[in-house]
Amino acid sequence: MNKTTSMAGSSGNMTFRRSKTRISDKIIPFFLGICAVLTVFTTIGIVYTLLQESILFFKEVPIWDFLTGTVWSPILSPQQFGVLPLLGGTLLITGIAIIFAVPIGLASAIYLNEYAPARVRGIVKPVLEILAGVPTIVYGYFALETITPMLQKIFPDMGLFNALSAGIVVGIMVLPMISSLSEDAMRAVPKSLRHGAYALGATRFEVALKIVLPAAISGVVSSFVLAFSRAIGETMIVTVAAGATPRLTLNPLESIQTMTSYIVQVTSGDVPRGTLEYGTIFAVGLTLFVITFFLNILAQWVARRFREEY
Repeated sequence: MNKTTSMAGSSGNMTFRRSKTRISDKIIPFFLGICAVLTVFTTIGIVYTLLQESILFFKEVPIWDFLTGTVWSPILSPQQFGVLPLLGGTLLITGIAIIFAVPIGLASAIYLNEYAPARVRGIVKPVLEILAGVPTIVYGYFALETITPMLQKIFPDMGLFNALSAGIVVGIMVLPMISSLSEDAMRAVPKSLRHGAYALGATRFEVALKIVLPAAISGVVSSFVLAFSRAIGETMIVTVAAGATPRLTLNPLESIQTMTSYIVQVTSGDVPRGTLEYGTIFAVGLTLFVITFFLNILAQWVARRFREEY
């Protein structure tokens, strides 16, 4: 009797579990599909918002004059809407950041992957990734109060606001991205390649530079492109440390203005909605969106083009 009751109870539990599994198999894909659709509609909404206001702006200002003009003075009279000074300032900051971050980030990744003992790696990598969690406004004041005074000892003519200190600190900010993604790509390289190189008499440095790095090149280059994209969209560091002077220059010791810092400057003021000055926010934002969009496409193409499968 007890055996029959136990079998019946067990059968009932199995039926309940199967029913529960069938329900979850239907609900979870539905929920995940909603999340995927939501991200698509969010992107469409962002693009629509940018285009809606930008089209109104470009009805008043020819797009060719906007893209090729060398003077940016949308608020002061006479008004001029050449975005090249903002674009040049953005690329100058980003270039300095990448020049600073790529060698250090790549060297850190090689050390953590090929040289560091497990205990050291377990300490250094989390500490390095803490940099990614520091608020960017803190980075901005670090550039203003620490990096700039140090650089002024080397360059006495440097002003308080300048592109060099802002670019270096943006490089520090993207350093964890380059180091972590590159180290993950190198870690994915099979150990058999390393062992084969060691069997042929290669040194550890030769294995790291000639075997592991080429095998992980797709992930490494993708980390560079993503870091470039992240640096180009940085806002608070450049707003605090680089200044607010839209100047088309290659001199990193001068004050400049980036596209993101201009958006912050105008949105924090009293620009009436619907005016031409208000439209510049969306025109500059659309330009920045297009640049980062193509950089992300480039990163995906590089990852597919140079991907090695083992």
